[in-house]
Amino acid sequence: MLRHIVQRLLNLIPLLFGVTLISFIIIQLSPGDFLSEMRLNPVVSSETVEAMRRNFGLDQPLHIQYLKWLRAIFLRGDLGYSFAYHVPVTWLIGSRLLNTLILNLAALVIAWLVAIPIGIHAATRQYSFSDNTLSMTAYLGISTPTFFSGLLLLLFAFKTRLLPIGGMTSLDYEFFPWYGKVLDVARHLVIPATVLAFTASAGLMRQMRGNLLEVLRQDYVRTARAKGLAERPVIYKHAVRNAINPLITIFGFEIGGLLSGSAILENVVGWPGLGRLILEALVQKDLYVVMGSLLIGSITLVLGNLVADILLAFADPRIRYD
Repeated sequence: MLRHIVQRLLNLIPLLFGVTLISFIIIQLSPGDFLSEMRLNPVVSSETVEAMRRNFGLDQPLHIQYLKWLRAIFLRGDLGYSFAYHVPVTWLIGSRLLNTLILNLAALVIAWLVAIPIGIHAATRQYSFSDNTLSMTAYLGISTPTFFSGLLLLLFAFKTRLLPIGGMTSLDYEFFPWYGKVLDVARHLVIPATVLAFTASAGLMRQMRGNLLEVLRQDYVRTARAKGLAERPVIYKHAVRNAINPLITIFGFEIGGLLSGSAILENVVGWPGLGRLILEALVQKDLYVVMGSLLIGSITLVLGNLVADILLAFADPRIRYD
């Protein structure tokens, strides 16, 4: 297992090199750059634009720009400089990273705590009224875009005044005691976390239901029942343990999406997270913010899959790594 982990981590280096190279090329293929809009502004002189172009290093050949950025990462861990915010990209991403992790981790925990029991309930009561109701609700969650669900909940919050509308904190947040700050963030977290959890739990519930139904038809489950085992141990000790294995792989992908899986929703509800920053950087062509975000997202995706492989090995003793 240790050798497998080390090998996967070493494979991360060429993979990240390829991801950053392809991303850099795709970004450069789009027309214009960060200064394109500024060139159309009659107030800004062409000399000023050219000076900024030299200062940002945009006057150099593309391969030189990429190699300089790559060298700065390996030598100093420097992700570059934001053209729009005029701050280091490392600091800018770090200032938004915690906000996105809070949102996505909350949604992830809620989704798994809700989806697994509901999926088990639906599978053990196949074609019942509760199963049909839960299945229709799951289809609704899968088919409804997150931005639409977010807008509906924002409308609900506006009409009822029960929850804050948009943002992460209140205007007087700094005057709250520490427990007041926690509660304030939690109140603002309800809408975006509920939307993300609803969408994620819908897919997980359908996956859990389908896996468990397939396992319950296996011969070893019939044998366990024939030996006189109670239904509860048959389901939870024998069937669920095997049915949940495919969901562990999904869990790895969800870990990889922790930093970018809520980009659209963050814009809808005004959550100051990394996903919102990435979309703004793409629109503005803030090159190194986009590159740094893609690099970090790629790292979390690979590490998430590695975590899923390790969890699978512990969950299923039949799995071995040579």
